[in-house]
Amino acid sequence: MPDSATPKKSGAGSPFSRGAQHEAKRTAILSCAAKLFNTKGARSTTLADVANRLGLTKTSLYYYVKTKEDLIYQCYASAMGRLHRSLDEVELETDDPLERVIRAMERHIEISLDSLAARGDYFAAPLELAVLPTDQRSELEQHYLLMFKRFRGYLRDGIAAGVIRDCHTTSTARALLTALDWSFYWLYEMPESDAEQATQVIRTLFSNGLVPRDSNFSLGDVRPSSDGTASQGFNREAQNRMKQEAFLRAGTRHFNRKGFNGTSLDDIAESLNVSKGAFYYHFSSKEALLAQCYEFTLDQFDRIIASQTDISSTPLEKLGDICTAIFGLQNSESGPLIRYNSITALPPDIRRSVLKRTEATHAKIDQLMSQGVLEGTVETPNPLVSRHLLVGAINAAADIDRWRPLDNVTTAAHDFFNVFFFGLRPR
Repeated sequence: MPDSATPKKSGAGSPFSRGAQHEAKRTAILSCAAKLFNTKGARSTTLADVANRLGLTKTSLYYYVKTKEDLIYQCYASAMGRLHRSLDEVELETDDPLERVIRAMERHIEISLDSLAARGDYFAAPLELAVLPTDQRSELEQHYLLMFKRFRGYLRDGIAAGVIRDCHTTSTARALLTALDWSFYWLYEMPESDAEQATQVIRTLFSNGLVPRDSNFSLGDVRPSSDGTASQGFNREAQNRMKQEAFLRAGTRHFNRKGFNGTSLDDIAESLNVSKGAFYYHFSSKEALLAQCYEFTLDQFDRIIASQTDISSTPLEKLGDICTAIFGLQNSESGPLIRYNSITALPPDIRRSVLKRTEATHAKIDQLMSQGVLEGTVETPNPLVSRHLLVGAINAAADIDRWRPLDNVTTAAHDFFNVFFFGLRPR
């Protein structure tokens, strides 16, 4: 038989390659599942949901994933892999450390915008790691840590080269990366015109900061906040409120560290040295406790913002005081505030109510930014996008003690928020 007539094996990139077809189908499954996880939550999404969305049978789906936990793991592993590929891409594009930081963040936004516009795949935000077996969770956490160290390395290289101002690189890297945590959500929710400005805002905000170059602004000290634990004598209503708040703080700590599924009522009761019966006296269920944790967090957020209302200071100074006050609360006996990773564990109607109130509370931040822009004390091309980035980092400040010592809370707060106020370029 002549060579020209000899059948050739299909290459990996050929549409006739079984391996390529299998990988394309698997990618489609992971993208579909990621979209559902990001909207409904991994806990609330079933394999049947994914199969129905793709027009498959559950039997067909089992050819690619063994269980829902396996699907969650594969989705999260795919997202981690994409983060590393993004860093690979920016390292090929530029040797400038500051540019690498900015482009890595821009790439994150571009991937989300592409998925929302049906130009690319969805990637799942790894919000529910706690549902995975220990070995898979540890593996993904190690992948994240490797990515974090690469990203932090750009900051250290930039400081050495003189293109990035001196900063606490662990706190700064943590603030920058967590600012993006909820971008998949707010890019979808905000007007398209604002979403399209997100990469520009990232470049401007994290290069130069909110503070004008000619300003002598500095962040203030973290002031101790009252935890409301003064003796109430025979006031039964006040005593019950204090007990409820103790459960809310304990519940928040457990939900933040272990997720909704990983948190047990026994653990919460034991941490307070009370019986589980005492819990049921105040809350009907774990879901009810979680919902109240969100309301309690928003109460405290609103209280801190309201404390600035009658103070005769600039919008920029108020923003700084709000950030340091929340950071101090997050890392005190009165904290922490709930991390939004567990939001999808709430029933849909309660979740919508919490998110509506959250938007109303957080909108006060970009209102302050907008006022500062008008007065010339704040610089940002888009207060709405800047607010979302800032609030993402505020939400993550609850576990900063897992990344660095907290010997001085004021210093730690400044280290964390300086990048928002002063940017990365040397001043």
